Amino acid sequence: MDILTQGLLGGVLAQSVAQKSDKKIASFVGFFAGLLADADFLISSSNDPLLNIEYHRHFTHSLLFVPVGAALALIIMWPFFRKRVSIRHLYLFCLAGYSMSGVLDACTSYGTHLFWPFSDARIAFNIISIVDPVFTFMLLAAFLIGIRNQSNRVAYIGLILCVTYLSLGFVQQKRAQTMAEQLVQQRGHSTAFHIVKPTLANLLLWRSVYSHDDRIYVDAVRLGIFDANKIYEGDSVKKLIIHKDMQKLNISSVLYLDIQRFIKFSGGFVAFDPEQDFVLGDLRYSMLPTSIKPLWGIVIDIENPQIHADYRFFRNNSQDVRQSFLNMLLGR
Repeated sequence: MDILTQGLLGGVLAQSVAQKSDKKIASFVGFFAGLLADADFLISSSNDPLLNIEYHRHFTHSLLFVPVGAALALIIMWPFFRKRVSIRHLYLFCLAGYSMSGVLDACTSYGTHLFWPFSDARIAFNIISIVDPVFTFMLLAAFLIGIRNQSNRVAYIGLILCVTYLSLGFVQQKRAQTMAEQLVQQRGHSTAFHIVKPTLANLLLWRSVYSHDDRIYVDAVRLGIFDANKIYEGDSVKKLIIHKDMQKLNISSVLYLDIQRFIKFSGGFVAFDPEQDFVLGDLRYSMLPTSIKPLWGIVIDIENPQIHADYRFFRNNSQDVRQSFLNMLLGR
């Protein structure tokens, strides 16, 4: 999730275990601890652009790392609050605030190393968008009211509402997946890899991405509330098969290894951007749920195989894109 939501969840969780006299301290400490897991975003290298995306949501989001992350938060917070709260209570607030950072991120589609070091797999439940204003507003309301009223009941209600909303996301994801699979069957396709994920800031419009016969297909599923469900059929593009499409590259070259790293990060949904030369995109994400134009990708230079690939974003916030997204979201 976005960094604000992570902090708010940490703050509300800390409120839920705090005594009335410590409520304000717990709120601040929990908010900070909730943010701390995302400090892995600072891991980067000017010589290796892919290092950042490999280590973001990595070991700091692991369930096994939670006590360690809470201890780090305690070390940072202790000088500020050592005269106002015991170290035992302060660690409890840090532990509560840090505890669900990895789990919440795993509910999105980006992927989190939730079970590191036992597994290097990125866990993604695909039930909520990375940015969801409804979910964030519920946490914000619980956080602010909890500070003012200093009641654990407010935190409990806020957390119950959030769990209910995530459960709704799970139900919606299954509904969207059923519709997407029906479309796949109508086309006579089989899918070894298929992702159905919510689009930005909602649980109504979902993006379906799957591969069949070395092609990647993207479509949109709009789940109706008071109207019928709709499918918006999208585009397809040839999937990158590295051992076939990169035969000119030495398999031990820096660029070849970078492409392999990017394929692993993207779950195999990698293809050349049809509108940009030498750009390999992560087809899981696009500004429009029916588009094969990637939101991010790597720029490769075949002529310089010992130079790292460059990681870039390709955001298109034009009026046409925003209107097309809104039309699909509203079921037009």
